[in-house]
Amino acid sequence: VAVVQEGRANPRQLYINDNTADDFKRLISKIKEDSFKKNGYEAKVIMQATHSGRYSKPEGKPAPIIAYNNPLFEKDNPIDKSCIISDDGLKRLEEAYGKAAHLAEQVGFDGVDIKCCHRYLASELLSAYNREGEYGGSFENRTRLIRNGIAQAKANVSDNFVVTSRMNVYDGFEHPYGFGVKDDGSLEPCLDEAIELIRLLNKEHGLELLDVTIGNPYVNPHVNRPFDKGPYVPNESPLVGVARMMHCVGTIQKAVPEVKIIGSGFSYLKELSPYLAAGAVESGICEIAGFGREGFAYPDFVRDLKENGEIDKKKVCIACGKCTELMRMGNITGCVIRNPYYTDLYKKALEAAKQ
Repeated sequence: VAVVQEGRANPRQLYINDNTADDFKRLISKIKEDSFKKNGYEAKVIMQATHSGRYSKPEGKPAPIIAYNNPLFEKDNPIDKSCIISDDGLKRLEEAYGKAAHLAEQVGFDGVDIKCCHRYLASELLSAYNREGEYGGSFENRTRLIRNGIAQAKANVSDNFVVTSRMNVYDGFEHPYGFGVKDDGSLEPCLDEAIELIRLLNKEHGLELLDVTIGNPYVNPHVNRPFDKGPYVPNESPLVGVARMMHCVGTIQKAVPEVKIIGSGFSYLKELSPYLAAGAVESGICEIAGFGREGFAYPDFVRDLKENGEIDKKKVCIACGKCTELMRMGNITGCVIRNPYYTDLYKKALEAAKQ
């Protein structure tokens, strides 16, 4: 859910503001009512508050807002420096997070997630080593937006409202364009700063829950969403990607045990993913196993797992990435393989792209 109009990833992205609050209230009420009828309890619904940064397309055309120019992404076509958000703009964004959190509580959400992952704006700032001003250079400056954004959210909600984040602890790009790497030119994870940041968020702002992820789905999707078939052939086995994710998640959980860590990246293992999730929780790699794309492909996988002790391999996500492709093409998103509605949407989007 976008917190400002200019930060929307596409014209369809949800945007919380005074004019949309009543619509959100009806939506959350419907979700909770339906979940109670189906499961016997109301779902807990967390709103992910986001600014899409360099991937912003509020009117359907690229309108990037960047923390700094990144030659790894922009190559021979650098984004105009006028698109670099000012320090004052970032301070206004901090306030927008606070207002969005307040509205989220008013309309019935149970919590808010200040999104800081996958190289959207808050995440990109973590690697703004060469940016000048209050939001670049030092660790304190590069983490200022996420720290202040969470502080603003906490200040505008009640004590029983959850304030959390989904955070990149490793980008998979070399220094100085990647967060969570050594400064020796390698892509070796170095999670010291991520651990320091999470400890600060816990100690100073009472953060008790965090969803850990890595990589950039636009540039190196094999890092955070390992696949068998995709837009390119990675130079590693997808299982290496799964292992890297578990290493990063587990390193954070063990370093900051006072924060409950939600793990990511389980869906690649398909019908075997519940075993990885169970092992990760049992061995202390994470407190909670988070599933994303599996939920698109197989919405009832948790129910089947609870009732049958396993999930149906004929229904699982096949890790093809087409749900993400749909989103990037400006469509609503779902499983192209398992749901005919999204299959048709995908085909129409491909045809439109050819014209």
